[in-house]
Amino acid sequence: MAGNAKSANELLQSALQRQLNRDSLGAAQDYRRVLEVDARNKNAWYGLGIIDQQDGRTADARANFEKALEIDPHFMSALYSEAYMLRSSDPDRAVELLKRAAATNPKAATIHLQLGQLLAARGRKSEAGDAFRRAVAVDHKLLSQVPEEFRDAVSR
Repeated sequence: MAGNAKSANELLQSALQRQLNRDSLGAAQDYRRVLEVDARNKNAWYGLGIIDQQDGRTADARANFEKALEIDPHFMSALYSEAYMLRSSDPDRAVELLKRAAATNPKAATIHLQLGQLLAARGRKSEAGDAFRRAVAVDHKLLSQVPEEFRDAVSR
């Protein structure tokens, strides 16, 4: 089993390096090889999701992010990436994912900011105000990114 873990880690490193070198086909092959060794490797599922997202295969990307989240429901990268991808096509699902991400890491100011922006766009002003307040409470520098209509309430 230790040999399998080492092999999976080596393959993950190779996949990441290939992604950095813009070799998405090679990276995807490495991620699939990781999954042959360890079908519950959230990082491999996530990596495949990123490649699919970059290549415009949003349904495949979403399925891969969901597989990563089945393994680890609190996997911040998968929560955020899927939410970001769905912000236009399925904003309600994006809100749900950002709320999970914010609950997972309450100190993630940018997650609260993104959640506030999405809620404000959906007309959910009270919830948006709460999210903006949390973002600014964690990082006051984000106040300049809060929409004007929320700034007074947030800065109090």
